[in-house]
Amino acid sequence: MTVRAKCSRPDQHRGRFPVGLTLIAAMLFAGLCALGVWQVDRLAWKRDLIARVDARIHAAPVAAPESATKADEYRRVTATGTFLHDRATLVQASTIRGPGYWVLTPLRRANGTTLLINRGFVPPDARTRYARPAGTVRVTGLLRLTEPGGGFLRSNDPSANRWYSRDVAAIATARALPTVPTYFIDADAAPQPATLPIGGLTVIRFPNNHLVYALTWFSLAAMVAGAYILLMRQSRRP
Repeated sequence: MTVRAKCSRPDQHRGRFPVGLTLIAAMLFAGLCALGVWQVDRLAWKRDLIARVDARIHAAPVAAPESATKADEYRRVTATGTFLHDRATLVQASTIRGPGYWVLTPLRRANGTTLLINRGFVPPDARTRYARPAGTVRVTGLLRLTEPGGGFLRSNDPSANRWYSRDVAAIATARALPTVPTYFIDADAAPQPATLPIGGLTVIRFPNNHLVYALTWFSLAAMVAGAYILLMRQSRRP
């Protein structure tokens, strides 16, 4: 009996490209493009946010509301009342003037409600010697939402009177303040520059790297497409 072995021709599978690799490349390309499109959308949202906040901080002040949402943050507001200096809270701060404290003082209004006012910054050596105006005062500043929890890797410790963030609810509980909205007001700078606390130090900065991220994702998508085309061409060579 004669056995004939079947030998495949060397070019029998030439020109074929693995289907699995094609699917993986397609999924990577689509996913990276989707991330790029998402960052483009985020870029438009961030630019709109910056424009809206810029309009708020330069607008005429309005009366401080009874409650606030994200849409109210950085709005210029004004409030009138009497400071409760004996219930002030010092919150650790890091500013362009160095480390120190924010002075958060309750402001009791005529309707019986209380607002927390961030009167400004004091250095460590002046934490007990800053101006304490008596009588009715008028405060103008930027509405800021509460900062619950604490600072970076540091939690507020009300029992030890250590504060690392401006947590309105926690401060109100510790100081027995009734009817306090979940926001505080960053007071404007005082007419006298040398007066402590130093107001007007609100930092308004929104990181906007979405364009860089979008270009990165689209570049990676182009690299995946280029690598796939290169491999496909090499597989078709004799």
